Amino acid sequence: MTKNTEKTWNFDNSYTDLPHTFFSSQKPTPVSSPTISIFNEDLATSLGLDPEQFKQSEGIRLFAGNEIPEGAEPIAQAYAGHQFGHFTMLGDGRAVLLGEQITPTGERFDIQLKGSGRTPYSRGGDGRATLGPMLREYIISEAMHGLGIPTTRSLAVVKTGEPVMRETVLPGAVLVRVAASHIRVGTFQYAANFCDVEELKELADYTIKRHYPEIETSKDMYLSFLQEVMKRQASLIAKWQLVGMIHGVMNTDNMAISGETIDYGPVAFMNEYDPATVFSSIDRNGRYAYANQPPIAAWNLTRFAETLLPLLHDNQEKAVDLAQEEITKFPEMYKKHWLNGMRKKLGIFNEEQEDEMLANNLFDMMKKNDADFTNTFRALTLGQLNDMEFCNSEEFKEWHDRWKSRLSRQKETVADSEQLMKKSNPSIIPRNHRVEEALEAAVKKEDYTVMEKLLHVLSNPYAYSSDQEEYTDLPPKTDQPYRTFCGT
Repeated sequence: MTKNTEKTWNFDNSYTDLPHTFFSSQKPTPVSSPTISIFNEDLATSLGLDPEQFKQSEGIRLFAGNEIPEGAEPIAQAYAGHQFGHFTMLGDGRAVLLGEQITPTGERFDIQLKGSGRTPYSRGGDGRATLGPMLREYIISEAMHGLGIPTTRSLAVVKTGEPVMRETVLPGAVLVRVAASHIRVGTFQYAANFCDVEELKELADYTIKRHYPEIETSKDMYLSFLQEVMKRQASLIAKWQLVGMIHGVMNTDNMAISGETIDYGPVAFMNEYDPATVFSSIDRNGRYAYANQPPIAAWNLTRFAETLLPLLHDNQEKAVDLAQEEITKFPEMYKKHWLNGMRKKLGIFNEEQEDEMLANNLFDMMKKNDADFTNTFRALTLGQLNDMEFCNSEEFKEWHDRWKSRLSRQKETVADSEQLMKKSNPSIIPRNHRVEEALEAAVKKEDYTVMEKLLHVLSNPYAYSSDQEEYTDLPPKTDQPYRTFCGT
């Protein structure tokens, strides 16, 4: 593959080599008067682009969908999925994939315009997006990147200059999303339900070549494919749980085969620790509550395994046995990632049998005392236990003694443990009230300084710097629970 040395677009369009049933050629719908709201210069540079070029009118028109960059072949992707447990035909109803940018280091990233107009999969929608939710995705996805959690990223948000009708009239916007790919569990469900086995095989072969090339020579390649996707999802979901992130809409079309977090509509972060926490306004039964994220991941992966049955074995019964055997391994796979992460959050380097109980006992106390998730681990990291009210209880003191005793049974020093905890416990997260504060200033007052300052401190949440202090404050108490919305 030729490496790109010029700071410009270097598009490839490998996805369009798949059968046309997987996509529709689709140009974005031009808008009247696009302007840049926010632009990610660091990401642009890493993609091999010249940031200055995209601040000009030509770059803005491209981000808005008014112009198509050289080498791009715009498409809308077809996929299906289970939404809150119910299967339906879906697809890019308001997004266009421009193509795949090949970076100077030879990496491949999808460049997608979200909110770029109607497509064949719009299902009656207007294909547009509004400014607030697109800025929200920008903030949260960049915060996730700062936290070291695999994620799609945001290159830019462009205001369209056109109104969008929702419950009220809102300003329109387009998000430029960057992803390892947009291939989802739902893409495989589409293939399994609406395509023939040969087309399913082509999709699987393409995805393996793109994301898991190391298994192309394995004896049972499609079984290895299932195993590797499970490994990445186990690691990803554990990372979510370890920072108190609640996705809110873990439909199968929102589970990326690459192992990245995708779709930030209802995503929010927990303040007071409660496993039953739900933020999404449409998750009325708590299907995607914090504690349910690992089992829902297993459920989604079971749906993925079902799509691969024709490729796992010619004998249906044997294929089912192979898939079931693998899926049963997911809970333990996830638990291993979570427990390893918890050890790091507690400054523990080696393994002992009591570590899981030590972690769970702490969470039990946090739940009982409505303790803040992030600030509890921050206080433990800094040794500032007086900041946490429940730390004065006899129950906590007993736990604290057990924890200190546990740390003493490893060769690493106290300083080593402190450093490990600082690398594993973020000082700050994108707290919901801070995100709303930034969005309100940007959308209602066109003041982006609040958002820019928030993005700056979130870019390195493990810094424990003085400028992060104010972002550790909790929101004012309110009788109304915080709610998030899909943004469609």
